[in-house]
Amino acid sequence: MTDKRRSAVKQLFAKNRIVSLFMLVLVMAMIATACSSDDSDGGGDVTTTTADGGGGEGGSDAAIVIAIGSEPSSLDPQIRDDGGERAINDNIYETLLARTPEGELVPGLASDMPTQVDDTTWDVPIRSGVTFHNGNPMTTEAVAASFDRIVALGEESEQFGFFGSIIDVEAVDDTTIRITTDGPDPVLPSKLYWIKIIDASLADNADFAENPVGTGPYVFKSWDRGTGIVLERYDDYWGDTPPVQQVTFRFIEEAGTRLSGVLAGEIDLMTNLSPDDIDVPPQSMSVVGGEQPTMILSTIDGPTADVRVRQAMNYAIDKEAIAQSLYAGQAVVTQCQMLRPSYTGYNDELSAYPYDVEMAKTLIAEAGAEGATIDIVGESGRWLKDRELIETVANYWADAGLTPNVQIFEFGEYLNRLFDREYRAPAIFVSMSNELLDASRTYSAYYAPDGSGASNNDEEMQQWIDDAAVETDVDARNDLYHQAGARACDDAYFAFLVDIEDTYGATERLVWQPRVDAKLLVKEMSVTG
Repeated sequence: MTDKRRSAVKQLFAKNRIVSLFMLVLVMAMIATACSSDDSDGGGDVTTTTADGGGGEGGSDAAIVIAIGSEPSSLDPQIRDDGGERAINDNIYETLLARTPEGELVPGLASDMPTQVDDTTWDVPIRSGVTFHNGNPMTTEAVAASFDRIVALGEESEQFGFFGSIIDVEAVDDTTIRITTDGPDPVLPSKLYWIKIIDASLADNADFAENPVGTGPYVFKSWDRGTGIVLERYDDYWGDTPPVQQVTFRFIEEAGTRLSGVLAGEIDLMTNLSPDDIDVPPQSMSVVGGEQPTMILSTIDGPTADVRVRQAMNYAIDKEAIAQSLYAGQAVVTQCQMLRPSYTGYNDELSAYPYDVEMAKTLIAEAGAEGATIDIVGESGRWLKDRELIETVANYWADAGLTPNVQIFEFGEYLNRLFDREYRAPAIFVSMSNELLDASRTYSAYYAPDGSGASNNDEEMQQWIDDAAVETDVDARNDLYHQAGARACDDAYFAFLVDIEDTYGATERLVWQPRVDAKLLVKEMSVTG
């Protein structure tokens, strides 16, 4: 990348930060903070930068405030695929299996790890003595009913694709459920980390999506629409008593405003701290997470139905400039697939499209698409520098001769359009997390034509992914995912961008280790003093 091009990119990014930087300068003028870096106890992949000071854990009546970038579209844990919803509900509801902060699967509401009886049958032991927040017991029947509901919802649920293999969940006795699938499902244990267990007797209530009742360490107290949600500690929780008594989640789209709240001591933890501001808050934390911002390109109709246009849209993007300038080096170029190297199914033979704007212009001219309008569906505030990234990509496409039309929607409406099966915009922004750490989640949702967020009609792709879902031989399963990944790369079903770290800003008093799955589990947090 030339110095001229790098300068232009930085100027472009700067336009989107003028207001927040001005505000930060005013705040920082009143603050003198010496910072030093140290690895956290969670391992080398977690980095924490702190100001001097701090001490042991605080008392058991602590209250904290967490600022996230978007408001939940619903608090029904089985309807939307919504990161804002998960941030709240991960503290209210629980899953059969859990993960350590480093990502290892461990028992949750299950008392032990599941046992595979045969290729299509799994027995899961269920923990005794657990109650929902309304006092109802969490029984094996309740667990079975939770699975039954999501299967019954079918395509009404944006999560259904993860559980389509399940054909029966039976309460064998008071301590065991039996799960039967329609074929081998090698990632079923990981799926047990995803589905939240509900009190199914409440699911038909009109206010179910606004008054969640789970088994988790925190109870829902209130929802001030547009402002925040308050949770309080559940005193009858089956597990260890969390140090924090009350948590308020505030919805603040603008990262600079979240940071100002941290600096003022009004917010204890903020998500999506800009890499440019990593030394600004009393504490900054980062971990190699799961977010992969990507543009889904429609192969079905419109200008992007031509493979040359889609390939041109990949050549047109200077991904290294984005990683270095927009994310201050805390990102790496995605290697032409919506997977990280540690995930099952990753294809290490794929490589990113090089930045070649002249090739992009040539391909667009060959397709007769000069000046073609490209509608880009996106949102703002949910993910790190999402609006800036969307607008940057749009500018690259404009430089190559297309006419981008950026459409930024409120998050609930954005999700409606992301998962709309009737109309697929030429380009839809998504930042994909993969808590299963397996290609099945990403490929079933965004690669397979019947996926909730897919924009292609590739029947062979569908067959590869269907076959991989029931393949128990590890090498054969990887081969199927490798074929699917290579097709999506070669035919540019996506505009692949960068992999980013999860970054957080915090007050000096907060004690917490970021997780590789990006969950904000308040039970793992405490305060000093």
